[in-house]
Parts: sequence; structure tokens; C-alpha cells
Amino acid sequence: MSTCDLCVVRNRAICSALDSDEIKALSAMGRKRDLSAGESLIWEGEDSVLVANVVDGVLKLSTNTEDGREQIVGVVYPSDFIGRPFGGTTGHGVTALTDSRVCVFSRRDFDNFAAEHPGLERKLLQRTLAELDRTRRWMLLLGRLSASEKVASFLLEMSERLVEPGCATDEPGAKRAFVLPFSRQQIADVLGLTIETVSRQFTRLRNAGVIDLPSRREVVIRDPDALSAEAG
Repeated sequence: MSTCDLCVVRNRAICSALDSDEIKALSAMGRKRDLSAGESLIWEGEDSVLVANVVDGVLKLSTNTEDGREQIVGVVYPSDFIGRPFGGTTGHGVTALTDSRVCVFSRRDFDNFAAEHPGLERKLLQRTLAELDRTRRWMLLLGRLSASEKVASFLLEMSERLVEPGCATDEPGAKRAFVLPFSRQQIADVLGLTIETVSRQFTRLRNAGVIDLPSRREVVIRDPDALSAEAG
């Protein structure tokens, strides 16, 4: 049995568009790679030489301003696809926020394979359009929402992506528990807020009974409806 048959994201990643023989052919081109938290996989400004499926963990997409400040421009989770197929220069770096595992392919080999498998190309297009929709929502979040709406929206997004599909906490209206891959400072950087503002909003939501904070990184959404209302 190939490792793809045992892959936990097999039915959610882009390779779900392939049949068993096609999966074997794609698997022969790739390799698993483990990343420690803080380890980079792709560097901003370099030629696109690899692409990857995220199998486990959470990674950040980031770019740097001229004065050296980092801006996190996206986050990828298990089953997400990273890298730039079909050539070009990588517009952002990719770094593991948590210990992660990815399935890595040579970009050139992947391009050739995708060109011969329309189902995979269609899946890539669907992922690209979904990413575009998320980017547009993120622009609204950063540009128009208040601090309280930003933090609430951020927590909802985290809960939707970090809670495993099908588990008890994934039921509508149920409490959702997860571990944030971000520090408070990183959350502030992502949302365009100060760390003090982020901390105040977390404390306010906890005091209101909307969330619980068992530890610095653990979050329990006790009242999803109230948090959705907070997000506007």
C-alpha cells in the first residue's frame, strides 16, 4: 500500500481529482518532507522550483517590506497547496509556524503531470479561485472592520481551518477548541493592530463568556453565535 493510500488529506487535497493509478504516478515524483517550526520551505523572490501539498501542520506566507519588516499575507493548513505552478518568481516566503509535513514535488515535473491530467488542472483552478475569494475577504477585514470585528473574524477563520472536519466540535453551534499557531504579536501583525489591542480584545471576549483561554495558545469558542455577531 502506498503512503498516499494512508494520507490523512488524500480526499481533500488537489490529488483527490486523480484515480489510483494516477496517484501512484504522482507519488513517484514526490517526497515527504518534515519541517520544524520556524523552518522555511520557499523563499520570497526566488524562482519557483517546487510545489507542495500540506499534509500536517500550519505554515505562513509572508513578504518583507523595504525596511525589513515582515508582513504575513496568508496561512496554509493541511490539504492546502503551496507554491507557484507553471513558472515565475515566488512572491512570498513559506515558513512553518508549527512542526509540519509536506509532500514536495519538482515544479517542472508537476507542471508536466498537470498538463496531462485535466482533472488536476481543474482542481488547481478551483483552489486558486477559492484563494482569491479568501484574499478579497481578508482585504475587507484589514481595511474596513473595527478591532473587535477583526479579532472575532480571525478566531472564526482559525476555528474553521484548525478543527478537524467531522469531529464533535465541528457540529454547528458546538464549542470549538484549537491551538493557535500564532503568538499574540503575530496576530497583531496579521490584523494590522497593536499587541495591546489584541490582548484587550481576547480578554474582553473571555470576560463576556464568548471564548475561554486555557493557556496562552489554546482557545475554546464557547458561544460561536456570539462570536459570529462580534465579527459583524
